[in-house]
Order: sequence, then C-alpha cells, then structure tokens
Amino acid sequence: MFESTLATAQDAELILKLYKLRTESTMREARKWVVCEFFPDTPEQVTALQSNISTTESAWLRQVCSYWDMAAAFVLHGALNAELFLDCNTEPFFLYAKFQPLLPEIRKKSPRFFVKVEQIIAEYPAAQAQVDLMTQGMPSRKAAAQAEKDSSPYR
Repeated sequence: MFESTLATAQDAELILKLYKLRTESTMREARKWVVCEFFPDTPEQVTALQSNISTTESAWLRQVCSYWDMAAAFVLHGALNAELFLDCNTEPFFLYAKFQPLLPEIRKKSPRFFVKVEQIIAEYPAAQAQVDLMTQGMPSRKAAAQAEKDSSPYR
C-alpha cells in the first residue's frame, strides 16, 4: 500500500504536464472515442482492434491505454504522489471499469493490457472505490452512447 505523504511542487508539475498531454488534439480525439464511443461487448472486439494497427481507432485505443498505464507507472515507481494522482484523475478508473469484465480474455493475447492501472487499483483503496462507482454507472453510460450513435444522421 502507498504511504500517505504530502505531494510536492514537483508532483504538481508532473500532474500539469500529464494534463497538458491530454489536451493535445490527437489525444483529445482519441480519448473522446475510447471514453465516449467505444463500449466493447466482447474481448474479441478489443483484441481485434489492437491487432488491426492500420486503423485510426486501433491507434486511439493503444494511445489512450498506454498513456494511462504510463501515468500509473509514475505512481507505482514513486515519481508521482499517489494521492494527488487519484485526486486529479478519474478517466483511468472509468476505462478500467469498462474493460474489467473482459480483461482475463484480453490478456490471453495482450498480457500487459492496463496492468499498471490495475496495480494502482489493487494497492490503493480510493482507486478501487472509484472503479466501483464507475462500474455502477457503466450500463447507463453505454446505453447513452448507443442512443447517441443510433440518433446520429452520420452513422
């Protein structure tokens, strides 16, 4: 379990740098798709997308998931204060809640998929609490995304 320590100015600077990376236009578009539009029902939908690296959506999925695993690794290796990271981020826990039911099968083909985020969740109760909340709301988020897709004139 992580020790409770006060964050430093260096931690705050790293959080701001991570935030700035999230606002880059390609990353913003990737995050929008992965968070708001991609709700896989089967592990095969994820692994097929990962394998088809020539598609934009594959690049987006890999970019967003590797970004959050990298950020989680900063916490796990002591480069970033865990409590500050948890206070400033919910997206990795939302994504974990989205992929969690599919993880055992996804990891048969991609063993390291979202493992650093999972390690934070396992080691830090506040992270697990976020995942629990996100899991409860996932069905309504998925239904809303599907309704928006169904009503779009561009589908």
